[in-house]
Amino acid sequence: MASKKMSLYLDTSVIGGYYDDVFMQDTRLLFEKIKEGKYNIFISSLTKEELEGAPEEVRNLLNDLEYHLIKVLPEYEDLADEYIQERVVGTTSKDDCVHIATATINNIDVLVSWNFKHIVNVERIRGYNSINIKNGYKHLEIRSPKELGLYEQ
Repeated sequence: MASKKMSLYLDTSVIGGYYDDVFMQDTRLLFEKIKEGKYNIFISSLTKEELEGAPEEVRNLLNDLEYHLIKVLPEYEDLADEYIQERVVGTTSKDDCVHIATATINNIDVLVSWNFKHIVNVERIRGYNSINIKNGYKHLEIRSPKELGLYEQ
């Protein structure tokens, strides 16, 4: 029996990581796996918006990927606001919260990010997920590309 492809939501930091000296190796390995069709990829309209200010080479990376675009809806903004009201993160992290809420509400398997301060952080993940569960959503896996087990044979 064929297993369902894992769905990944890529935040902007992962796309930017393609050309970043620190994150390049793991990011490029992830992109290879994506191009091999290993994952169903999702990005949001917020990701596209955030990339508008990025260098052209970074913006053009999406041209080579097959992905589903999720339009950010008011319901996602509401959940993001709840993360802030519950003090998972501060008000300056609203966009990070919108990424989390978008992945959560759309039932994505894993949100992938290089943002260790506001997203890929055990305390924050626990906070986001306690609010998700309270609101009837499933637990969201939040990982860096390094944690996806991309090196498996």
